[in-house]
Amino acid sequence: METEKPLTPAAERILTVAGKLFYGNGIHAVGVDTIAAEAGVTKKTLYDRFGSKAELVALYLRRRDERWREWVRSRDDPRATPARRMLRVFDALAEWMVKENSRGCAFVNAHAELPSADHPGRRVITASKEWLLEHLRDLAAEAGARNPRRLAETLLILVEGATVTASLEVVPTAVTTAKRVAQSLIDEATGSAE
Repeated sequence: METEKPLTPAAERILTVAGKLFYGNGIHAVGVDTIAAEAGVTKKTLYDRFGSKAELVALYLRRRDERWREWVRSRDDPRATPARRMLRVFDALAEWMVKENSRGCAFVNAHAELPSADHPGRRVITASKEWLLEHLRDLAAEAGARNPRRLAETLLILVEGATVTASLEVVPTAVTTAKRVAQSLIDEATGSAE
């Protein structure tokens, strides 16, 4: 993850406003005029601080990724078994979705709007998903899974599917259901029942 320079108060305000607008309305639906107006700055200030809308989007995604990683880590319990720790990811997701008044995964939403692999936001999206995959893989290995990578990939798919399904309000218990399925998969992969 890139180290970013400290932002001025105006730049922080721009980033906060942009983040709310991007997540709430979509990246393409929000122009720099709207962001600047809502942040109480000029377009020139916005461009002076961020260079381009693409860089602003990338920083919004980096900040969101930092918050998500910290959220997952703060819900982890290093004293718990690795299997239980994998399940805590689903607990963190359920709490996050309530806290964020979820419109789904910001990274999946952004990915749909950023088709160019060259967009700086795409690297952030990929890094975020890879981080969670590796976190789950490490825990799966600690739990003694026969194939830690495959278990981690399956759990990541459950996380992503639960996020989409819950945000669509199709299955209100999507995260809880995904956690139950995850428990079965973890038990099967590790040869244990917790």
